[in-house]
Amino acid sequence: MLLNEIVQASLQVASTRSRKTKIQVIGDLLSDRDEDETATVVGWLSGAMAQGRIGVGYATVMQLADVAPADAPSLAIQEIDATFDRIKETAGAGSKKRKADLLRNLMARATESEQRFLRALLTGELRQGALAGIMADAIAKATGTPAAAVRRAAMLSGDLRRVAVAARADGVPGLAAFGVELFRPLQPMLAQTAEGPTDALEALGVAAFELKLDGARIQVHRRGDEVQVFTRRLKPVTGAVPEVVEAALAMPCREVILDGEVLALKPDGAPHTFQTTMRRFGRKLQARVASLRDELPLTPFFFDCLLLDGQELIDAPTEERIEAMTRVVAPEHRVPRLVTDDAAEASEFLGEAIDAGHEGVMAKALAAPYAAGSRGAAWLKIKPIHTLDLVVLAVDWGSGRRKGWLSNLHLGARDPQTGRFVMLGKTFKGMTDALLTWQTERFQELETHRTDWTVHVRPEQVVEIAFNEIQTSPRYPGGLALRFARVKGYRHDKTADEADTIDTVRAIHEGRLRPGPPGG
Repeated sequence: MLLNEIVQASLQVASTRSRKTKIQVIGDLLSDRDEDETATVVGWLSGAMAQGRIGVGYATVMQLADVAPADAPSLAIQEIDATFDRIKETAGAGSKKRKADLLRNLMARATESEQRFLRALLTGELRQGALAGIMADAIAKATGTPAAAVRRAAMLSGDLRRVAVAARADGVPGLAAFGVELFRPLQPMLAQTAEGPTDALEALGVAAFELKLDGARIQVHRRGDEVQVFTRRLKPVTGAVPEVVEAALAMPCREVILDGEVLALKPDGAPHTFQTTMRRFGRKLQARVASLRDELPLTPFFFDCLLLDGQELIDAPTEERIEAMTRVVAPEHRVPRLVTDDAAEASEFLGEAIDAGHEGVMAKALAAPYAAGSRGAAWLKIKPIHTLDLVVLAVDWGSGRRKGWLSNLHLGARDPQTGRFVMLGKTFKGMTDALLTWQTERFQELETHRTDWTVHVRPEQVVEIAFNEIQTSPRYPGGLALRFARVKGYRHDKTADEADTIDTVRAIHEGRLRPGPPGG
């Protein structure tokens, strides 16, 4: 199979807003492929290589932009995959140059469109709109399997490539073989937004209201004396959180998978900021876990149970999963909860949550299963003001007291149709000197190019922005801008693909999703 076939499909997908057309194009490309080709097509169009990182940085890739392209397509995907393997395996003295030479030789055999595709794939910037849901439906179409079965297998495995190969090789039985597996983390269930407790109750009926903690999402797996802890992005962080390991080992069970949050608390029990909690999770801090634990102890809080002593619970209703969790999790490690259908009672609970320093509350349908990886309507988050998780597109140099620092952030919302970002405005508010110092270093690492005043960056860094309202603005292509935007904090636990969408911004602007009182 030639690379050009994947490139042409990618260009077609990027050029249309039609979900049906995207599925048709990818499904046709996947039809009648062998298992290796299927895995490669799914991986590359999803922006992922089988090798993961191959040790070639952004600067090296972009330095090869001057390589003259080939006149006609000839590169087979097997050749490219083998070259990626060789680049990853290259090590030792002079390896940087040898890696660059291997990549240069590959680029010299690629056409101009193939070069652009490979650069985007290697730098993580391949955003043609082939999101996970579209890819799952395309796999179903190409393999003649039910889309629901493909989605469920993808939810449980977290790997669309494995799912595609199973569907190709074994059909529905292959997909059914995927299940909850200890020490293989599941994508976390996500929430939509409700305007307030009354709206949540109208949507859910009797609901479980829980504190919405501003901590780090964790998933804890235990079998016997073995415990592993994973982040929201499914990265292992067991060594960084001994408090969580100890809490899990103290539970009266043999096997368990729990969903929860971990956060740092002040001496009075109030939560530290998210950024303070995240000080415990840096890779460079692993050697300092013991001292950091004394300085900034963590407390885990759990709100869901996905497996208990061999029994899978993701398909069980919320109230059954909660009951299972309460059997093994000590009260001090449970997220406070109120089950009610009374809006006044729920509003009082929300007020108490805010007074205690938390973000707000979550409202959960009692009969809903755990929809891993899905932002379903069974979980609703309620906060007193709106915040958006946006992506930094560029940063202006500061002036006056901020001279020498990168200060003014250019903010973008994700367009789910194209995978690109829509500019919503700028802000320099809410930044401490420490944050300015950090972001000056961070955004120069992400730099793609600069002018005299502005550093343009790869769209990777997610920042949580609080704002008072959204107003129309002819200044920006999307026609909308944030008013009184201010930095609440950087979300290092989120990728750009998890940022809020322009559809959410439009819903807020049109009053379908209204912010609460300003000043929160």
